[in-house]
Amino acid sequence: QVQLVESGGGLVQAGGSLRLSCAASGRSFNDHAMTWFRQVSGKEREFVATIYWSSNSAYYDDSVKGRFTISRDYAKNTMYLQMNSLLPEDTAVYYCAARSGVGIVREPARYNYWGQGTQVTVSS
Repeated sequence: QVQLVESGGGLVQAGGSLRLSCAASGRSFNDHAMTWFRQVSGKEREFVATIYWSSNSAYYDDSVKGRFTISRDYAKNTMYLQMNSLLPEDTAVYYCAARSGVGIVREPARYNYWGQGTQVTVSS
């Protein structure tokens, strides 16, 4: 019954911005890390950023650090990914995922819950 639903993907030109959202429901996420992954067709899922639901501490992959900002609206149970200065290399399906526990976990297999994904395409 836990559900994660991503939205906000689309087509933008390089240098543009986009904001993704992930609406979470079905349980309390106070003891969870919420994470954005992305996946290019034929490639493995790649860690993007994590936010801890209770503390609001955030961690980023080096590939997006300084360009992307992860945040959450605690009252709305919604996570966001603000993407600025987008590059063609950012083109992917973006997924939100959740897991219980602490620490930075970059491996998709360690996550309990997943959304359906939203496509982000950045044109040259």
